[in-house]
Amino acid sequence: MPRQLRLALAQFDFPVGDVTGNARRIAALVAEARDLHKADLVLFPELALSGYPPEDLVHRPAFLAACEKALHDLAGACTGIAAIVGWPEAAGPVVYNAASLLRDGRVEATYRKRELPNYAVFDERRYFAVDPDGGPLVFEHRGVQVGLVVCEDLWFAEPLADTAAAGAELVLVPNASPYESDKTAQRDALLAQRVHETGLALAYLNLVGGQDELVFDGTSVLADGDGGVHPAACAFRDHWLVADYDADSRRFTRVLWPEEQDESRESLAWRAIVRAIRDYCGKNGFRNVWLGLSGGVDSALVLALAVDALGPGNVTAVRLPSRYTSGLSNDLAEEQARMLGVRLETLAIEAPFTGFLQALAPLFEGLPAGVAEENLQSRCRGALLMALANKFGGLLLTTGNKSEYAVGYATIYGDMCGGFAPIKDLYKTEVFALCRWRNRQSPAIPAQVIARPPSAELRENQTDQDSLPPYEVLDGILVRYVDRELSPAEIVAEGYDPATVARVLQLLRANEWKRRQSAPGPKLSRRAFGRERRYPISSGWRDPA
Repeated sequence: MPRQLRLALAQFDFPVGDVTGNARRIAALVAEARDLHKADLVLFPELALSGYPPEDLVHRPAFLAACEKALHDLAGACTGIAAIVGWPEAAGPVVYNAASLLRDGRVEATYRKRELPNYAVFDERRYFAVDPDGGPLVFEHRGVQVGLVVCEDLWFAEPLADTAAAGAELVLVPNASPYESDKTAQRDALLAQRVHETGLALAYLNLVGGQDELVFDGTSVLADGDGGVHPAACAFRDHWLVADYDADSRRFTRVLWPEEQDESRESLAWRAIVRAIRDYCGKNGFRNVWLGLSGGVDSALVLALAVDALGPGNVTAVRLPSRYTSGLSNDLAEEQARMLGVRLETLAIEAPFTGFLQALAPLFEGLPAGVAEENLQSRCRGALLMALANKFGGLLLTTGNKSEYAVGYATIYGDMCGGFAPIKDLYKTEVFALCRWRNRQSPAIPAQVIARPPSAELRENQTDQDSLPPYEVLDGILVRYVDRELSPAEIVAEGYDPATVARVLQLLRANEWKRRQSAPGPKLSRRAFGRERRYPISSGWRDPA
């Protein structure tokens, strides 16, 4: 008699801290998996009950108690189907990152994650313990021996090898793995390697959704026991994934599996930011957003992203012209707002800017105009935009990119004002690439916005390149130092001018204090500023030249 299991993988969003809501949703999904999809077993993502990452919530006894009660209540709903549910398990003074088997109305067994990541955006060792007596979990279900490992466990050979030695044929892998560009190929190679080592079929389920600076892409995947890796599920979308597993052939047959159609860098980055904006607003109670629209490429990109995330009726753009704003900038902002169907307001900053200059005149008298006067214009804009968000409600989006944040080419308390920074982890060259990609899908950004030289327009005839190296050079240095973590000497060896490298790295060091005060924004790269790349503000260290 064939030994087969129908698996339902719940690639859905489970918001952090919403224990009651998550438990209610899990119960409904268990019933749906059983009754609609005829599944024998349903798998939920890592820490689905608490949401991931719960961070210091796990230090609250009441939170942990609520998770435990919800898990046991959920077990009562698991009849006619088995479910794997992730949750933070309190055991005396320690907490485990756990996943439990719910079956026949009870919590039958619990697996405790063995490998706790403590790098990049992860600090699980701050919150969770490793069970010194913990080992593999293998259970029989409908004649198939099923094992379980959690996320980081898969990146080490031993947990899966132990699970194979305990008799598993199929291994379920619940994950909460944040999106990062170019990560998909690395994951698929890992799955193929683990299958080659053990001969086990793997069902890899990943969380989906935005959580503060993190955005989870889903892109869940199946790997047959003979080494074949199936196409990934569609990224950044909540949906059911259903597959039949045949234990004798060690292969999956996909029953319901919307495939990812475009794994290009730009497509994934666009959808990551759109999902991040939508979920940050939704989870924090914002129904609409504001942004300053300058006629430049950064704000144009943020406007297009916001419209794709929330719809044009929930986005308001504001022009804030100064004495230095060109007519072309005003015209391009109006053209894009009309193109996207967005409401556009105009508030000239001449009056507040003049007022500040007059107030400061007794102290500034006799001194040449410079950065202070330039930044006053940006701070006038920030104050006005924040006033609009305060008066009418909504979230102010900032429009700075990673290149600007790296070298301080952004005004603290000015254009850095706002609650969310959608393109904070995109270098300027990536901003241009993403604009061009989006326009290939449908017109969203005026072509002249992309073609014109970038400028802050804070003085006559200003361009960014008056103060910075060309962006191709600047970004090349930053990618190598920030993301690839090369030394200055290694960067120079790749063809960059030593003096330019030294200047850029000095700017990077000098602006850590400013980045520390910036709004959160979605992680897209290997080393995102803020949650991931954390350097001291006060530091005497200088890399050897």
